Amino acid sequence: MQYDVRIKKLRENAVVPTYGSEFAAGADLYAAIEEAVTIEANETKLIPTGLAMEIPTGYAGLVYARSGLASKRGLAPANKVGVIDSDYRGEVMVALHNHGTIEQTIEAGERIAQMVIAPYVTANFILSDSLDDTVRGEGGFGSTGTK
Repeated sequence: MQYDVRIKKLRENAVVPTYGSEFAAGADLYAAIEEAVTIEANETKLIPTGLAMEIPTGYAGLVYARSGLASKRGLAPANKVGVIDSDYRGEVMVALHNHGTIEQTIEAGERIAQMVIAPYVTANFILSDSLDDTVRGEGGFGSTGTK
């Protein structure tokens, strides 16, 4: 299934998102920077993509780490998953965090994250004095075991 997502270039060097393979779920986002940006160990920097988007109503752009960038260089979105709402029209930025122990440098035009366009539902939150009982009940972190 495909939907049209209108994009606007806000910077001359912005790159339209691309899919790395025929069945890739995530489209690569690129760094629209004029010069290389160094991210120190345990530091986060906002990296611009140079793009604004018109994501269809009922969908969101979910920004995830690129697996190679995360596993080989320790770079991933600081907020783990960025959310681009369908009514947001500003520049898409990636808060890239260096989880490693050495500085990493992002070059202009480098792929920095991937974005998945996904449907979502909204909830009507209803206050209640009680909730239905379940077998799990209030069992939280680790309550279902590790095997």
